[in-house]
Formats: sequence, structure tokens, C-alpha cells
Amino acid sequence: MKRAFPAVFVNGALAVLTVAALFPLLWMASVSLMPAGTASTLPPPLFPSAPTLAHYQEVLLRAGLLRSLGNSLFLATVVTLCSLAFNTLAGYAFAKLEFAGRERVFRGLASSLLIPGQLALMPLFLMLKNMGLVNTYGGVIVPALASVFGIYLVRQYARTIPDELIEAARIDGAGEFRIFMAVILPLLRPVLASLAIFTFLASWNDFMWPLIVLADDKLQTLPVALASLSREHVQDNELMMAGSVLTVLPVLLLFLALQKHYISGLLAGSVKG
Repeated sequence: MKRAFPAVFVNGALAVLTVAALFPLLWMASVSLMPAGTASTLPPPLFPSAPTLAHYQEVLLRAGLLRSLGNSLFLATVVTLCSLAFNTLAGYAFAKLEFAGRERVFRGLASSLLIPGQLALMPLFLMLKNMGLVNTYGGVIVPALASVFGIYLVRQYARTIPDELIEAARIDGAGEFRIFMAVILPLLRPVLASLAIFTFLASWNDFMWPLIVLADDKLQTLPVALASLSREHVQDNELMMAGSVLTVLPVLLLFLALQKHYISGLLAGSVKG
């Protein structure tokens, strides 16, 4: 009985924390289904008395967020795929390939993590302006092609791969590209899933940079469009909650789809890295 008490206490505490963490999300989804003005009553109801999808229809069609949703999906997907390609190649090179100045270059990159990202906003904007990428999708995609964090994450995981596998492939006559595609890339799958979630989440939720570089309303991403909508419908709680659900849902579905690889990638990197 005494041994069972700690397990019951721990599981009970975890259950309470889980409910506390999920309650705002569940209430947000519940409010988005309520008729207009219902959430403003006191006390506010927990569940909709007459569920309706009218707010989602208004957000997507009348408020114009459908285009912004498509922009966010396009940009987040392209940024994630490109970032995976560049970060994986760079991380593998820093982990397994010998070249002059490898460690010095990597230490220089790692030290840049100490610099606040806000300091680079103005130089980056001026650089993209000279390249003609301001107010284009490229202005959002190009700065996110690679990240020091992504390179570091892949490098740490790639260092756990035995060198004997690479040497055996070289002895068999495989070139470096074939070794990377056939041997290394399948072994990097867990960390790539983790990196894909991080990258997609960062790109999807990014507000400041798209606000700066995308002036055209037709190119706006969902967080920027939702912020603009909130100024026009500040009292319409149900409408804003419907927009918030649309913002959270894609990232939540991505995490649920890749959660096994995500957890294994983080654990392997923390234990062996």
C-alpha cells in the first residue's frame, strides 16, 4: 500500500497538470462553436448550447483568412523542406567530413546563438531589399533556409553514427553522395522529425518578420492577418477563437503525426550527443 501511494500521487498530479494545460485549448475550441455573444455572458458557459460553424465560415470566407491560411501553409512547408535539406547537409559535414577549419567554423556559428535575433532584423531587411526580395515570398523563405540551431541539432545526432558504417560503404565503392542518401539519411530520421516540427512551428507562428517584409495584404500570413482581424472585431470573442483554432490546428496535427520520432530524436541527442 505504501509503495502504491507515490505512484498514485505522481499520476494524479500529472493528470491535474494535463487538464490544466489542455483546458485553455479545449475552451478555445468550445467558444469557437458558440453563437455570437454567448462567451461574453457571466458566468461564461463551458460548452456551446447550440454549436455552430458560422464563425469558421465567416473567418475563412468573409474575413479573408482563407488566403492567409494558404500563405502560411505554403511558406511553412517550403521553409521546412528547404531548411531540412540545408541543415542536414551542413550538420553531417560538420560531424563526419574532414576539412580545414571545421571546428573553428562551427564554433563561430555556435557563438552566433548568443546574438539576439532582433539585432539582425535591420541588416537583413536591407540585404533583402537590395536583392529585390522585399514583399515577396522569397523574403520569408531565404532567411530561413538554414539555422545554426538546426545545424547543431543534426551535427550532434550525426556524431552518434558509427564511423565504421561510413568506412564500410567507402570500401564498397560508394561515393559520398550515395553514402549520405543510402546510409546516413535513414539513420537521421528521428532528428529530422524533431527538426521538422521545430522549423514548421517557428515558421507558422512567426509574426514579426512577415509583418516587416510582406506589405501586400495578399501575401500576409495567418498570424499577421489574425492580428489585423482582432483590431476590427475586438469584441467578437467567438470569431477570434475560431481564427485561433485554425492557427493552432495544423501544428497540433503535425506534432501528433511525428511525436514518436520527435521524442526519440530528442532523447538520442540528449543522451549520446
